[in-house]
Amino acid sequence: MVQAEQTERTARQAAGLTRRAWHPSWAWLGVLPFLVFIGAFLIWPAAEIMVLSFLDGRGQPTLQNVRDLGQPFIVTSYLYTIQLSLVTALLGGLVGFLLAYAVTAAGMPRWVRAAVLSFAGVASNFAGIPLAFAFIATLGQLGLVTQALRQIGISLYPSFSLYSFWGLALTYLYFQIPLMVLMMAPALDGLRHEWREAAESLGASPWQYWRRVGLPILLPSLLGTMVLLFGNAFGAHATAFALTGGGSQASVVTILIGAQLSSDAFANPGMGNALALGMIVIMAVTITLYTWLQRLAERWLQR
Repeated sequence: MVQAEQTERTARQAAGLTRRAWHPSWAWLGVLPFLVFIGAFLIWPAAEIMVLSFLDGRGQPTLQNVRDLGQPFIVTSYLYTIQLSLVTALLGGLVGFLLAYAVTAAGMPRWVRAAVLSFAGVASNFAGIPLAFAFIATLGQLGLVTQALRQIGISLYPSFSLYSFWGLALTYLYFQIPLMVLMMAPALDGLRHEWREAAESLGASPWQYWRRVGLPILLPSLLGTMVLLFGNAFGAHATAFALTGGGSQASVVTILIGAQLSSDAFANPGMGNALALGMIVIMAVTITLYTWLQRLAERWLQR
């Protein structure tokens, strides 16, 4: 009798849960502004770029814009941008990881960590025209550091140029390294002390702990953040344009897109949209890879 009553009560509860599942929920209204924002400023522009990439100047369907992406100067521009993004992602990731480890390690004064993270939060968003002008005033041909080194017999130019590939990479590292610090500090904080203590109790050295425990756990976060750095550098425009003036010394894809859309003599909106479509494809692959790596990292942190 008691068992029958419990069975009936469980059935009623299950039926109630089923009925409540069909009731409309108003909780989704909280994210409605975010969805509207994403649709208006991300999905709709991306869809418009995709459509315009297959239209000519008269609005007729064409594949010529996509075919023109195989031109040598466009391929060179993509390779240049990918190479620049890879170099700054790897260097920024390595230096940023070491700096993040230094400020999160035990024994570091708390005010040092707070100061570094505060500066990283500001520097990671300091890009564009102000950053380019700051580097020109510092490392340009008449910059403060350039003039100071010249007075002691060291000449940066012409062996080094701020307007070359490595000069642009150095400028990008100014905001790539702080971004890496901000992203990796929480991941390093997620390493549990029990894991280190267990490894030490089994006779593992610090190097063995990092090689067999620490780095394998942090590897998804480390690679995912580097992927994010790649996307961050790949989409940069204002810094490269202000630093080089849009010249041929830096054939970045974003500069090429701006020239195709706003040039007075050589404007080709269809080509510009096709170039932007290529960037969207690369960024979509980057975001997908980042999301997958972040899920791998979360599995470790939840254990």
